[in-house]
Amino acid sequence: MFAYLVKRVFQAIAVMFVISLIAFAIQGNLGDPLRELVGQSVSEEVRQQLRDELGLNDSFLKQYLRFAGNALQGDLGTSYFFKEPALDVIMKKLPATLELVLGATIIIIGLSIPLGVYTAIKPDTILSRVIMGLSIVGISIPVFLTAILMIFVFSVTYGWFPSFGRGDVVHVWGYWETNFATADGWMHIILPSIALASIMLPLFVRLIRAEMMEVLQSEYVKYAVAKGIRPWRIYFVHALKNTLLPVITVGGVQIGTMVAYTILTETVFQWPGMGFMFLEAVNRVDTPLIVAYLIVVGFIFVVTNTIVDLIYGLVNPTVNLARMGA
Repeated sequence: MFAYLVKRVFQAIAVMFVISLIAFAIQGNLGDPLRELVGQSVSEEVRQQLRDELGLNDSFLKQYLRFAGNALQGDLGTSYFFKEPALDVIMKKLPATLELVLGATIIIIGLSIPLGVYTAIKPDTILSRVIMGLSIVGISIPVFLTAILMIFVFSVTYGWFPSFGRGDVVHVWGYWETNFATADGWMHIILPSIALASIMLPLFVRLIRAEMMEVLQSEYVKYAVAKGIRPWRIYFVHALKNTLLPVITVGGVQIGTMVAYTILTETVFQWPGMGFMFLEAVNRVDTPLIVAYLIVVGFIFVVTNTIVDLIYGLVNPTVNLARMGA
């Protein structure tokens, strides 16, 4: 375990270096940040002076080394629009995004396991065919269209749920404010969570179904049936445990991916999280905030993948973590 963690730390450093290099390299193609800072009425002489002050006229290598040195000290730059450290801006938006991802994850886990197991146990029933048909539809529909349809039906037509914002939130600690402490907060987070979950839920249902059907054909399951063990125990204790091993691997990566997918969901629902902030930063050519966002999301991916590998090793002790990290 220790050897594996050491290897993953070095791998994480290498991955973060590549992410930071790519993120920093693309900022020159996003537009001129001075256009948003000073407008069109400022003379070219003043523009050049501002570019010198911001270090925009320095070579790429010099700019990157300065950025990397500051990043190692926790300074990812200052947002041109918010006039405060980019990392602080992201940390203020991060709780909203993580709570949205948490809500979607709860929906995915709560529905995909029973639906996947049921469609594997009874693949020929009408209900199973309906579930699999809906999963194909769910995979085919983009998240922004799902979100718009949900707003039209449940907010505009019936008025059951609010269509934008976080509603009433409760301060917990530091930058963290939660939706889960008030009824209004719950009402605001339901539709965005369902919309975000619609991306991954069909995938997980089909994955669990496929893995479960394969496990049910294994010898130890046939032996358990022959011994007369109750069916529910065979399905949900013996078979499900081995079914979830590949699901954990795929699931951890996909849950990390949902952090990036929140851009569309947060934009449609005007959810004040990192995704909505990133899209506004692109429109404003707020390059320090864009670069900081990409680095933070990359860091979340690295941490998520490491945790998933550790969980996989705990669930399946036969896995050699040191060899996985090689």
